[in-house]
Amino acid sequence: MQNNYEMVAKTAYGLEGILAKELRNLGAQNVKEGVRAVTFIGDKGFMYKANLCLRTCIKILKPIERFWVRDEKSLYNQVYKMDWDQYIKPDQTIAIYATVHSDLFSHSKYIALKTKDAIVDRIRNDHGIRPNIDTKFPDVQINVHIDKSNCTISLDSSGQSLHKRGYRTATNIAPLNEVLAAGLLLLSGWDGQCDFLDPMCGSGTIPIEAAMIAANIPANLNRNEFAFEKWPDWDVDLYETIEDSMLNKIRNVDCKISGYDKAPSAVKKAKDNVQNANLQEFVTIKHEDFFKTQKESEGLLHMVSNPPYGERLIIDSESFYANIGTTLKHGYPGTHAWMITSDLEALKYVGLRPSKKIKLYNGKLEARFVKYEMYEGSKKAKKQKH
Repeated sequence: MQNNYEMVAKTAYGLEGILAKELRNLGAQNVKEGVRAVTFIGDKGFMYKANLCLRTCIKILKPIERFWVRDEKSLYNQVYKMDWDQYIKPDQTIAIYATVHSDLFSHSKYIALKTKDAIVDRIRNDHGIRPNIDTKFPDVQINVHIDKSNCTISLDSSGQSLHKRGYRTATNIAPLNEVLAAGLLLLSGWDGQCDFLDPMCGSGTIPIEAAMIAANIPANLNRNEFAFEKWPDWDVDLYETIEDSMLNKIRNVDCKISGYDKAPSAVKKAKDNVQNANLQEFVTIKHEDFFKTQKESEGLLHMVSNPPYGERLIIDSESFYANIGTTLKHGYPGTHAWMITSDLEALKYVGLRPSKKIKLYNGKLEARFVKYEMYEGSKKAKKQKH
């Protein structure tokens, strides 16, 4: 049996509950939600599976040491004492990142520097050579987290943020991060049960993530590599066994998944990205102005969108958001329409009452993710059906 250990999955604000659910569904044990993070227990194989499959995770850290620190000297001494031969070969490159929530230390970059000094000094003293620093493409990434006087040293098993799925080569002015896009879809209850539309799809991230959820395709299947592939205990056979078993769980998609955009450049980028993700058979991108469209399909339509807002494109918020409301009301009966916006004032102009409102952040901007339910016929008829 492989040894189990605690890991930390990092995520965006508001997605902790969704990530915890994803982890439980994958088979994690002892799942606990924190702020922008979820802790869980699993073995090495589960760490591989989590990196490959989690949709709402930014990175997975493996804590390797915890201790108390009083000052920079005690930090240096504790890090120096660790057995770094387990984790780093002297000829590998390293990068160290620190997060600090403490009155004892003010500067995270200085903490990273002291940690680097201790690691490098210890390896040089043991082996006569030392690892070099490479902040862009390091072999081993180390994370230092100080909370008050508690210090946790972790290995970063993911490397580049897991939102970098590997399919998106073309983006627009302010593309939606893939982790947030997947989070919106899962928060909205999307699972491929009906037709789907993103009416302002930009570079296509939301329809692509929607198709991957519907088909149960592992989120990071298109990635070139994960950081754990450079660890001394990397087990390529175990990884390939896990990857094969996840590929066997891919399912057929019976619904139509579409994206519209009125900018020809966005349509081209979205089509390129759909092709990069090998999802051409599942996702259709069309050159359409949403305000001139009507619902094309029978039955329920699930809509998720990230409409433009003032930070990103110059628009007249009042008329733009009023048009969204009008188009939904007159053209899209039988639709659950979700949208995220950082223009909190503009929501007033939609002229529809949201049935749900969730606080999130899109990058650094506070946002609301809202749901509008457009009924077929009257609300009374809708209630009688249930």
